[in-house]
Amino acid sequence: MARGLIAICLITLLACSSVEGRGLELAHLNGAEHQSVGDHVHGVVANVTVGGFNFQLNLSNPKLVEELKIKRSDFPSDFMFGAATSAAQSEGSAKEGGRGPSGWDHRMETLPEGSLSGGINQEGIDHYNSLIDELIKNGITPFVTIYHFDMPLALEEKYGGLLNRSFVNDFKDYSELLFKKFGDRVKHWFTINEPNILAQYGYELGISPPGRCSLPSTLCALGSPVKCFETVGPCKFGGNSSTEPYVAAHNIILAHATVVKLYKEKYQEQQKGEVGIVLASQYFLPYTQSEEDKAAAGRLFDFYLGWFMGPLVFGDYPQSMKERVKDRLPTFSAEEKVLLNGSLGLVGINYYTSTYAKHKAPPPGEALRYSFDQWAETIAIQDEEILGVTNSHWPEGLQRLLEYVKDKYQNPKLYISENGLSDHKDNDSPLEVLLEDPYRISFVTRHLYRINKAIKNGVNVKGYFCWALFDDIEWGMGFNRVGIYFVDFSNYTRYPKLSVKWFRAFLQG
Repeated sequence: MARGLIAICLITLLACSSVEGRGLELAHLNGAEHQSVGDHVHGVVANVTVGGFNFQLNLSNPKLVEELKIKRSDFPSDFMFGAATSAAQSEGSAKEGGRGPSGWDHRMETLPEGSLSGGINQEGIDHYNSLIDELIKNGITPFVTIYHFDMPLALEEKYGGLLNRSFVNDFKDYSELLFKKFGDRVKHWFTINEPNILAQYGYELGISPPGRCSLPSTLCALGSPVKCFETVGPCKFGGNSSTEPYVAAHNIILAHATVVKLYKEKYQEQQKGEVGIVLASQYFLPYTQSEEDKAAAGRLFDFYLGWFMGPLVFGDYPQSMKERVKDRLPTFSAEEKVLLNGSLGLVGINYYTSTYAKHKAPPPGEALRYSFDQWAETIAIQDEEILGVTNSHWPEGLQRLLEYVKDKYQNPKLYISENGLSDHKDNDSPLEVLLEDPYRISFVTRHLYRINKAIKNGVNVKGYFCWALFDDIEWGMGFNRVGIYFVDFSNYTRYPKLSVKWFRAFLQG
């Protein structure tokens, strides 16, 4: 049952178990093309032994075999491993338990009307108390995300949600309720998940709640005009794509900083926890070595990460944003800059893909907006155009992203809060086929190798949580085979995939 305005990340604490021995054998397929669902590869299968089990993992190039040479004992003893879920995407039961509707209308909230004045749903509180207790009982440390894409509809209708400064106070009240009810056991909090996606998708492109935008519905929102996955809008709820993404993000930044201040002043000394934020970014590689393309990559980093990390580390937006967005970019008062400075906390990084960055001026005659303000376009990196890239997934890109954050933003404490890939199999296949996911094992292993390299280079990474624990609803894309547990969507029975067996062996030895 969906019972709270909370997304839970499950962090398995098996750090005391290590894998001391690991066999590795490389098999070539005599030049024949080998292709696995979900990970398009050619020519190489690596036989890897973990914890007494043998796994055949696909590689696109024999040079990548080094990225499979990683074991639990290569990481610090306090490094956390786990799998993440989101209440809105996996719990369901949208009409049960006293919930109030959210923008996505997939789940129920602990505050059905969105604010304390609307009353507290005790059934939701009881459910999460029980869940947290059960996690801890089973040796699992919860990391809790307070706001994961699910604005209470009541607040949207009352004052416009993220566009109104009232959100800051309501979010503070809600966060304090969670600290009071769960903070004796929950020691790791993320305030808001992927605020750049909330702002862009909800207020520039209109493809997620609240669906506000001011663009023609013929424009492509995701993909390219040649291969468009989703068009904008329809923009039938009003909006201003030139200004509202920046207003929404501005209030998100202030809300985060306000909650961090609240926790530090009232709860941290007794509860001894920490608060941070989850940010999503690709790694941006200059398309050429021209100064223009290098600058374009830098701007994309600013508009993705710096949009939030700049204010939360240094007290203001990146200079590249101020120069291009100009008076459409809200400003912080002197008092707010004091609040913001140093309020970042721990950072969750959601990483999936890397891309080229190329300089591109905004099209003449069109209103400026977030996507144009960057003066850059992204171009997909083709498979094996760079060693290790498959379907835009590039483990080395994660290492480079982590090292970029270290150098640019004072080496904050980092967790990889999401990293994973989807299955693309025929759902009518036999169950035993649907549970085989060696490509996911290869994906996770190679990313862990790169995280470990980043740690050796001084990056303060403290944990890795794969996305997702269960097959789930990936928002507008519908049901998705992204989990390490297979879910039969006809009856919601869960089955462990091969990756669960591997993950357990990796952690336990």
